[in-house]
Amino acid sequence: MDRQDYNKAERTVDDAKWTVNDYADRAKDYIRDEKRRNATPTQEGWMERAKDNIGDAWEDTKDAVSSAWEKTKDWTDDAWEETKDAAEDGKAEVRKATN
Repeated sequence: MDRQDYNKAERTVDDAKWTVNDYADRAKDYIRDEKRRNATPTQEGWMERAKDNIGDAWEDTKDAVSSAWEKTKDWTDDAWEETKDAAEDGKAEVRKATN
């Protein structure tokens, strides 16, 4: 895997994570939003909001990881083919030299 692709995948994962402080701030926002709508904030409602955020982040993470996998797989397939070709060329050179 190309270092740049690895870094991109890692940044995507890092961006998807909420820190404890982020959770606290977002929980406060949820409570304020619910009170503005004259609704009672609940733990279940907060968990639903967090779950939705995590679901979106998971989709982004899956996309980045899948892309990194495909690029790595293609690179390794190409490297394997080049190695096999080089080995065959080497064998041919040895045959020529020994005949």
